[in-house]
Amino acid sequence: MLTPLDIENKRFSKTLKGYNVDEVDDFLDDLTIDYEKLYKENIELREQIEQNKKDLEHYKNVEHTLQNTLIMAQTTADDIKANAQTRAEQIVRDAQSEARRASEEITKEEFEIRKRTEELKRQFGVYKAKMEALLISQLELLQDDKKEEE
Repeated sequence: MLTPLDIENKRFSKTLKGYNVDEVDDFLDDLTIDYEKLYKENIELREQIEQNKKDLEHYKNVEHTLQNTLIMAQTTADDIKANAQTRAEQIVRDAQSEARRASEEITKEEFEIRKRTEELKRQFGVYKAKMEALLISQLELLQDDKKEEE
């Protein structure tokens, strides 16, 4: 590819019936200026394309990283959810077990209280019968004493 300097330094041989040298030089000067602008613009555009390629690669890497992060976050969230579900089920099982144990304990205590209550009622019945017998015997003694006094 020709550079603007190549165009500017290009010299043509002169002939008798050749082109007007001043016109050719003026044209080459104009051509050099336009070509130099295009050449610089082309270089800038190539640099911009390279930069855009680098940026695109960077953004692709960022996208890939974000996708991996999202996948990892989703996996972590799923794990946390599964662990929470397992823990919740364990808590429910433990609570049910504790409730059964407490219920059995209360039932056992209720049975013991009923048993003790029945025993106390029986003992009270025996005590009452003894007291009645005692009172009757005391009443008989009093009546015997009263008869003797009369």
